[in-house]
Amino acid sequence: MVRNMGTADRWIRTIIAIVLVTLITSGKISGTWAIVAGVIAVVFVLTSLVSFCPLYRVLGRNSCRS
Repeated sequence: MVRNMGTADRWIRTIIAIVLVTLITSGKISGTWAIVAGVIAVVFVLTSLVSFCPLYRVLGRNSCRS
């Protein structure tokens, strides 16, 4: 698996995931939207940890400096 996410992209995804989890735990988002937001948060954290986004590969995008 080749890295295709740069540092800035990883930080942005992590911050968005933290915001989504905060909104869910505070009750600002509930029901189906909370489930969707939770899934997005998990995907963002996982892709940030491995520096690889499958969607970027499909779209031919690469934010990693090589």
